[in-house]
Amino acid sequence: MPVLHGEMSRRPEWCELEHFEIVTIPPSGRVLWNAAHKANKVVFVEGEGKVALTTDMRAVSRGGSLDVSAGSYAIHTEGPATVVTLGGHWGEDCGGAGIFGVQRADKPGDIGDPVTYPKHTAFDRHYHDCDEYWILVSGRGTASSEDVLYSVGPGDCVATRMGHHHDFPQVDGPVLAVFFETTMRGAKRRGHLWEHTHGPAVPATGEGE
Repeated sequence: MPVLHGEMSRRPEWCELEHFEIVTIPPSGRVLWNAAHKANKVVFVEGEGKVALTTDMRAVSRGGSLDVSAGSYAIHTEGPATVVTLGGHWGEDCGGAGIFGVQRADKPGDIGDPVTYPKHTAFDRHYHDCDEYWILVSGRGTASSEDVLYSVGPGDCVATRMGHHHDFPQVDGPVLAVFFETTMRGAKRRGHLWEHTHGPAVPATGEGE
């Protein structure tokens, strides 16, 4: 499937993620977040801050995330920050969300499933019992999703369906990205799954799944 962008106009029907935005907040900043979807999440990529809810202020640190219902919220930071806001229609039982980095490794120690393409990172080829989205904030490289290699950079979203392998085998320099695992399905096993440990992957099929 194609790599998606912020407007998500090319997303297939199975995508539970409908919108994302990378937001840079200046020092002592405040931005208004219009969380307009059925389900909404914010992930702090750099810096830390607070999100003004109806009854209180919820603190979020680097790598942390917060789920909210539809509405308008203010994000406050004491220093410069970068956040990614997400909106869609995922369920209540989701996998993880946060940030990850990928760097070139001269001698990759790969614990994932075998690959047939050039690989210069220690990132593991794996699958999930849910769909997963990677949103690149900085850096460029090559991502593998559903057995297709994509050149990706800042602002790109790599969407991989449940039961399909994905990997980040090559980078031009350090990559920083957000990951979001949406509604758990099937056996609902959490985390990275490998065929050599967890059994054969069972890829989702059909547009509506």
